[in-house]
Amino acid sequence: MSQEHENKHFVIQKGKAICDKGTKFPNFKVTSHQKHYWNDEKGNADYLAVTEDDVQFNPPTVPFGNCALKNNQPCSFAAAGKWKKTYNKVTILDKSCVTEISELQCSVGGKIKVMEHGQKAELSKQNFKNGSATIHNQINPLVDLDEFLDELEGDDFYS
Repeated sequence: MSQEHENKHFVIQKGKAICDKGTKFPNFKVTSHQKHYWNDEKGNADYLAVTEDDVQFNPPTVPFGNCALKNNQPCSFAAAGKWKKTYNKVTILDKSCVTEISELQCSVGGKIKVMEHGQKAELSKQNFKNGSATIHNQINPLVDLDEFLDELEGDDFYS
């Protein structure tokens, strides 16, 4: 990854955007594809990857509430081009992916940024298998990690 994108998450449709001139925080709306999902093998639309061409939001009308540049009248958002500062080393249908540092300019004058990328961390069996029993016992002395791992073997815990 390039330096500025290191340790940054890709943005998904259920993430939230923020305008520096607005009052509300809409979700992203993916219109550029229905093909790639981040961290969701079932294909839930909430996990669609946001690309540089996805410049619409949900709700579509007045997505950012009231606009400071319009004397706090309703937002009339219109994208001035594509997302900037995208990660171009991963593409979907030749479109760069939006990350937490990406920006989009509004033709009215506001700057749109990523407020929440939308992804959540979830523990899997592999996380526990790779964990250090010594460190785990210091953090959580009430649970014996080896015993817990034995119980997990037959469980369908996120595999």
